[in-house]
Amino acid sequence: MALITWTADLNTDIEIIDDQHKRIVHFINELHDTQESGNRKRVEAVIDELVEYTISHFSFEESLMEKAHYAYLEPHKKVHALFIDKINSFVERNAKGEDVAPELLRLLQRWLINHIKSEDADYSPVVRRDIERRDK
Repeated sequence: MALITWTADLNTDIEIIDDQHKRIVHFINELHDTQESGNRKRVEAVIDELVEYTISHFSFEESLMEKAHYAYLEPHKKVHALFIDKINSFVERNAKGEDVAPELLRLLQRWLINHIKSEDADYSPVVRRDIERRDK
């Protein structure tokens, strides 16, 4: 059973970003399903994949904001950096044998939805205009 269902209100209307966000949702749902199965090795692998993909997504998203001269790029980068630090603490705890999946899932679910609907919604009009301008 999916923990997060993609809904239209999560769209930024930037296709590549929405596709990446959907992939992150997929990883979160996979972590949820894997955690319920009790397969600790697979949980660890999904956490690693999720973290790696999310860091890559953040970098890509920040590059789009930079190209668009988004005024609040630096604060947005700080939000990303703080989140990565928090996630890395879960990775470390997991590596020491602690079952972090339930707590991590709650964090990811709340954080992702809130981040997309607030911070990402703020930059999306600026980035969309820049992409449209460059595509002409």
